[in-house]
Amino acid sequence: MARTKKLFAALTRRGPHRVLRGDLAFAGLPGVVYTPESGLGLPGLAFGHDWLTGADRYAGTLEHLASWGIVAAAPDTEKSLAPSVLNAAFDLGTALDIIAGVRLGPGKISVHPDKLAVAGHGFGGSAAVFAAAGMQGRLKAAAALFPAASSPPAEQPAAGLTLPGLILRAPSDGTAIRSNADALAGAWRTATTRTVSKAEPGGLVEGRRLSRLVGLPGADRGTQKAVRALLTGYLLFVLGGDKTYREFADPEVTLPKTAPIDPEAVPPTLEDKVVALLKG
Repeated sequence: MARTKKLFAALTRRGPHRVLRGDLAFAGLPGVVYTPESGLGLPGLAFGHDWLTGADRYAGTLEHLASWGIVAAAPDTEKSLAPSVLNAAFDLGTALDIIAGVRLGPGKISVHPDKLAVAGHGFGGSAAVFAAAGMQGRLKAAAALFPAASSPPAEQPAAGLTLPGLILRAPSDGTAIRSNADALAGAWRTATTRTVSKAEPGGLVEGRRLSRLVGLPGADRGTQKAVRALLTGYLLFVLGGDKTYREFADPEVTLPKTAPIDPEAVPPTLEDKVVALLKG
């Protein structure tokens, strides 16, 4: 465990690679891509943003992944009050096609077609599940970070997923009406679910957002540091094949800044959440 704590602490900091930033618009998709300065056959990730946010609100997280050798692309679409989760999922697939299909940067960077994953935060987490269902034969993994309920529900495609996955939830997600983390964990049998201690579900978003208008919380540095370490370690093992980080994908291991999940717990229904909200 001492070794894992050291690895986790290192992963909360930027990695060894200098990072380059590019624009997905050169290939016809609004968005950004962050890459290490060089490297061939790298792991690649498409990242979906939360409701009423955009790709720019995850710059620190995307840069962090790139600093550890992972090419991270984020579409900057579906930012309206009523976004389509299916369109967002399609855009994640398009972003992967772009980064895996061309040499990036000055031609010294490429993504291996067998080292691809999708991930997302909140609304983007559910979009990542839909994207994974549509691209399951091409992906190595998917991740849903504090996922939020969508229409149609992401639990439907999640039930058919057989690829490895990571679901991160907050302690408050059990009673949060917007969260579908527990229902998603119940449906997605091959996913590892972790509760991030003291995490704020919306805290992964960087900078100021419209929290005062729509009740969304602002940035939380503790949440960002923990999530970046957990996600990076997971991807380094599952995508990159680095056995150093094996425990980050082991559901039997309780990692730093996380709390054990009760395997016998029954996911709360929407009615349960409403009752809990009224009592609170």
